[in-house]
Amino acid sequence: FINWLILFFFSGLIGRSWAMVFAAGGFKVKLYDIAQQQLTSALENIRKQMKELEESGFLKGTLSAEQQLALISICTDLKAAVEGATFIQECTPENLELKKKIFGQLDLIVDDKVILSSSTSCLLPSKLFTGLKHVKQCIVSHPVNPPYFVPLVEIVPHPETDPSTTERTYALMKKIGQSPVKLNREIEGFVLNRLQYAVISEAWRLVGEGVVSPTDLDLVMSDGLGMRYAFIGPLETMHLNAEGVSNYCERYREGMRHVLNTFGPVPEFSGEIEQKINQAMSEKIPVVPKVLDARRKWRDECLTGLAKLKKKNE
Repeated sequence: FINWLILFFFSGLIGRSWAMVFAAGGFKVKLYDIAQQQLTSALENIRKQMKELEESGFLKGTLSAEQQLALISICTDLKAAVEGATFIQECTPENLELKKKIFGQLDLIVDDKVILSSSTSCLLPSKLFTGLKHVKQCIVSHPVNPPYFVPLVEIVPHPETDPSTTERTYALMKKIGQSPVKLNREIEGFVLNRLQYAVISEAWRLVGEGVVSPTDLDLVMSDGLGMRYAFIGPLETMHLNAEGVSNYCERYREGMRHVLNTFGPVPEFSGEIEQKINQAMSEKIPVVPKVLDARRKWRDECLTGLAKLKKKNE
């Protein structure tokens, strides 16, 4: 990885957060955007965040904030931005046509070694990359928001992605301290969102049917399942809650199937239930930029503390 140059395509929230993660890992980073003002603002935002993290003792990596900032440059010229890049991470909004257009442009000017990666959370690689000349070098690297505080990265190959592209991307993510997982094939929603949507779907039904209040529903996760899942996954939980997975299935198979058969159809996520949940969440955290930002900052500090605890317990 010596002399690797990482290019981030667009300087929004995810692009900035990714840039900070890679700079913390000691990599040279280039942020590309079409608007100079956007890039200037992004750099100011990164500087402010890094300084705050350094002061609170939460800055990642062994380099100082100034040393990390010195690794980040900005560029508004696409050809100049791509020059020398070894890994390009696209971080644009979830718009298929926009992303296809960007990868189409990149496909014309990159060499045969650079990895072309997308941050998409839901668009399939086959929809993004099919037909590109450099399709073997294309992959999805889906981060969890915010990637600076949550290390998981889902690596999803296109059916034609070269195995070496997957391996190099996996190794790069490990190198910067993230936690990559490799999907063997593409699937709608990847893994994280399939699990997340299953939880949201049942949460929505339970509140909608009046079984539990929205705030108590969230407590079931934050003070119940979430505490456990922060350290071990659902399959290891099964393993430890009995004498191994087979014993768990023997004990709870029928009960699980009985409960699962009572689950309803996929909710519409609209109407009265949406209003009820929105009202409860808005009473707890008013939808005011200052209040939301303060709560997000608190969340990120909690995630940082949790990350430190997890590292200590490894």
